[in-house]
Amino acid sequence: MRALKIAATGMSAQQMRVETISQNLANMNTTGYNARRAEFADLHYQQMTRPGTINSSDGTVLPTGVQLGLGVRPSSVTIQLAQGSLSATGGDLDLAIEGKGYLEVTLPSGQSAYTRDGALKRSADGLIVTSDGYGVVPGVVIPDDARSISINAQGEVYAYFNDQVEPQLLGQFSLANFTNAKGLEAIGSNLFLESPASGPAFVNEPGLDGTGTLRQGYLEDSSVDAVREVTELIEAQRGYELNAKVITAADQMLSATTQIR
Repeated sequence: MRALKIAATGMSAQQMRVETISQNLANMNTTGYNARRAEFADLHYQQMTRPGTINSSDGTVLPTGVQLGLGVRPSSVTIQLAQGSLSATGGDLDLAIEGKGYLEVTLPSGQSAYTRDGALKRSADGLIVTSDGYGVVPGVVIPDDARSISINAQGEVYAYFNDQVEPQLLGQFSLANFTNAKGLEAIGSNLFLESPASGPAFVNEPGLDGTGTLRQGYLEDSSVDAVREVTELIEAQRGYELNAKVITAADQMLSATTQIR
């Protein structure tokens, strides 16, 4: 009975949807996190009678035919790119990206990764790094005797010293854009890798060619809408229950068939 296998694919799809929603809710307080959405497509069809087949009895053409679907399959889990709200932190090295763009960081392997998590720190050598210790490109080193740090919207980093009136420019952060940012490969720790689907990174100064700007002393909140996620969780749960009922009904039908004398 096809209903058993079709309902099983439906239960599997709803389970994947619940897992995606669970991931979103777990990261509702993760800096710069964007919600994911599970997307599905119907499986191929068995053509019992193809549309347009000539009816052998009178030579007419069948307008629809008989096509029996075989269930559902996951097609993708897509990131929903959206600007999260900005929360004031007052931290000198806390940066929020307003608009499009990613900060570029260098992994221990030398590979470039990208993030919207602007909760930056200062290493023992004065280098500006991420919370995991990865250096932010380009490498900006804060002198030990710097009194304070100022970062403007264009990413320019200035240091103030006790014996100087004018600040000293230490460097300038850049932002990377992608033709298809949804195609970036997530690797955890708020990091993404370039992929063939995303296309190469286009690095610009903040505020140029559609790139966002930076705001010091703020962090970007997660874009997860808890109310929407809970609503979709209820929908997924009901869908799972309905597919389970189909399996129960199919089992009862098969049981009735085997009891025929």
